[in-house]
Amino acid sequence: MRNVKTCLFGAILPLAGAISTPAHAVEGAASLYVPGTGGPATAVMAPLEGIYFDDTVYIYNGSASANKEFVVGGNVVAGLDATIVADFLTTLVVPSTNFLGGTLAMGMTLPVGAPMIDANAVVTGPFGNLRSLNVHDSALVVGDPVFNTMLGWKAGKLHIQASSMVNIPVGHYREDQLANLALHRWAVDTSLAFSLHDDASGWDVSGKAGVTFNGKNDYTKYNSGNEFHLEGAVEKALSKTFSLGVQGYWLKQISDDRSSGALLGAFRGEVVGVGGTAAVNVVMGRSPATFRLRAFKELDATNRLKGEAFFLSLSLPLYMKMPKQ
Repeated sequence: MRNVKTCLFGAILPLAGAISTPAHAVEGAASLYVPGTGGPATAVMAPLEGIYFDDTVYIYNGSASANKEFVVGGNVVAGLDATIVADFLTTLVVPSTNFLGGTLAMGMTLPVGAPMIDANAVVTGPFGNLRSLNVHDSALVVGDPVFNTMLGWKAGKLHIQASSMVNIPVGHYREDQLANLALHRWAVDTSLAFSLHDDASGWDVSGKAGVTFNGKNDYTKYNSGNEFHLEGAVEKALSKTFSLGVQGYWLKQISDDRSSGALLGAFRGEVVGVGGTAAVNVVMGRSPATFRLRAFKELDATNRLKGEAFFLSLSLPLYMKMPKQ
């Protein structure tokens, strides 16, 4: 049973990466890929064909000093402080466990949440004219839906997974406002992950690397640069129901931001974060389910917000095609 639960969580968790959050120096300091989602068992796929569900509650609080500027909604904003409370609902379909020799999964993620933004100043114009001081903006909004695909293989204890996410810019985008979940731009993330997962010893060592390719916001005419992300995690199962681990990430923007006004120039960002994670495996009715908590502290940041992030996830199967006896 523990192996089924672990595979279930490992298959659904990467989709939690489809969260728009203050993360980089791209427009709005928001990215498609969320650092911290490539953790334990990240490359482990669902063991059976079926339909799986994940609900992730996400809380982020980050800030930057008054002398740091960001582009938000086409405006240059100084002294930014952001808090996001959001819920990310993911449905994952596994149509085959023998596609190109591996397991194929496809799904959709829909973010709903309440971003709360405070800024010391909103600056506009080519000479940095001050428009307003001490601005607050908040809203309950639906973000852009994200389409996810994953293909994974297993060889003994080694699991390898190739995945992609596509941000579809049809969410509720509040023009000229500071508080948004929707990126309002096409974006594609491609990642490759591995997990050395040993049920007998309870150890899991996982890593994930990928690149996010960002498109242009047609309203603000801002073209965000591309980003590279790298993560690693080590976890130990202390019993059949409880596991505990550590995790870290490094994220770096690898190409320049571009816009018609060249608001802040290249404006490349970088961040390093570390954290811990714990998971509890339970049975809900007849279905295996996993609750997982993650907490991260960002240690260093360049051209981006610096703060803390918390994830609380529930993963469970809605339907599994059981093998014939």
